[in-house]
Amino acid sequence: MNDPLQVGLIGAGIGPSFSPALHEREAAALGISYRYRLWDLDVLGIAPEDIAKLLQRARDEGYRGLNITHPCKQLVIPHLDRLSPDAQAIGAVNTVVLDDTGMTGHNTDWQGFRAGFLEGLPEVACEHVVLLGAGGAGAAAAHALLSLGTSRLDVLDVDPGKADDLAAALIARFGNGRAVAGHSRDVAERLRSADGLVHATPTGMAAHPGLPLDARLLRPDLWVAEIVYMPMETELLRNARAVGARHLSGGRMVVHQAAEAMRLFTGLTPDASRMLRHLAELVSP
Repeated sequence: MNDPLQVGLIGAGIGPSFSPALHEREAAALGISYRYRLWDLDVLGIAPEDIAKLLQRARDEGYRGLNITHPCKQLVIPHLDRLSPDAQAIGAVNTVVLDDTGMTGHNTDWQGFRAGFLEGLPEVACEHVVLLGAGGAGAAAAHALLSLGTSRLDVLDVDPGKADDLAAALIARFGNGRAVAGHSRDVAERLRSADGLVHATPTGMAAHPGLPLDARLLRPDLWVAEIVYMPMETELLRNARAVGARHLSGGRMVVHQAAEAMRLFTGLTPDASRMLRHLAELVSP
């Protein structure tokens, strides 16, 4: 029997992640031997800034690939040999392929968001969208939205510098006026004329429960897309449902980004619909 293809996930507080089961179930369906390990910075006692140590360990142990999550999607970049065009443009990496040529950083998050958005919120208006959170996941969603034709994206973050940097990168790629930076405290004003809201902060995760904004800002004609997928239904989505707003969980994004990462790792094409069924089974109580 062939040795399993080894891949892993690097991040902080990732113990509850469904990624190992999601990847390994699909690998079994594809008929390949595949082992997916969690490298939790908190458990290992490694600072995010020391991610180079884990990259070297992965190389030494013959890993084929790594997924990268919070808080390392940008910290990993200086330690890689090259970036895909998408990762370069977005400024964040969530997938690293290791081979004889070195380590290549990719971003499959933006493809995951785009595919999930088209499936889960078909034909919604997206001329004006508010993005709350300018980190790696937010950047991926931003590039996906502008690629889908959003005319104005308000990029809001508690760190104005991060919002400014992301807006500048989006303008450089998509043109003047397509992105406008702001502070998270401006969300009420920005939402008044918006078609939709994309939430891309950790608020709502199992370890960070709560709402990222005042629930009274939600309304029936404002769609809501969530990046968080653990839990699948966040407090934000519960409130969106309560007011009759169309909404999208982070599940579709995580499935489609995982499918593309698996394709990069294996050269095979995973079945995203099957993976979505896997995820639904994994998150069911």
